[in-house]
Amino acid sequence: MKIIVSVKQVPARDSNLRVASDGKWLDDSDLNYEINEPDAYALEEALQLRDAHGGEVVVVCAGPERAVSTIREALAKGADRGIHVVLPEDRVLDALGTGRLLQQAVTNEAPDLILTGLQSDDLGYGQTGVVLAELLGYAHATIIMQVEVAGGALRVKRELEDGWFQYVTLPLPAVLAIQSGIKKLRYATLMGIKKAKTKPVQTLEAAALGIELGGVAIERVYLPQRSKQSQILAGTPEQVAAQLVEKLKFEARVL
Repeated sequence: MKIIVSVKQVPARDSNLRVASDGKWLDDSDLNYEINEPDAYALEEALQLRDAHGGEVVVVCAGPERAVSTIREALAKGADRGIHVVLPEDRVLDALGTGRLLQQAVTNEAPDLILTGLQSDDLGYGQTGVVLAELLGYAHATIIMQVEVAGGALRVKRELEDGWFQYVTLPLPAVLAIQSGIKKLRYATLMGIKKAKTKPVQTLEAAALGIELGGVAIERVYLPQRSKQSQILAGTPEQVAAQLVEKLKFEARVL
């Protein structure tokens, strides 16, 4: 079974984010980067499926030169090889552009299964997996909590609202968007880190794939304005309580 995992490199969660001087994006001069956490859960699910059913796990990452470190991190955790689609440092793609890029990168691989995280920690579109499935013509499902492979098909458990779940059977090949927390994440071992240095990473230039990537034109990035306002409620305790409940329901919308 060949499983492809789409991973993204994002700023580390504890990064001190500052707006760049031109106001159009973040100042990345001193940012640290890491694998997108939802994608880490997709990788863990892929590794466990491979261990149970055989095959290989191929990691695909679209990003600038620094994204190689994220691919190596995935290889250190157990992935077999990587594909790096090189993008310019300042290129920000929307979900459709990313989907088109990944489609070109994985078509020749003819995978049985493609796993993505549910969404990215930076832009949070939550659409890349669905777009990729549509472009490839694969069956797909999202918010996956459990995956079972049997008889050339998949049986997956989807998380719905209010504690409800849905079980769906899908044919292979398929694309699944994995929910965070599906499994306990593994750490890269010292031996895994050593092996990762010798595992193959294929490099593809995005410009050479011959597709219109599109992208997002960001005009302005800014911090939200903070303001404080006090309001005195008058009347008897019963009247004040009624006014407070009304404001919590219809203005603050927390009840």
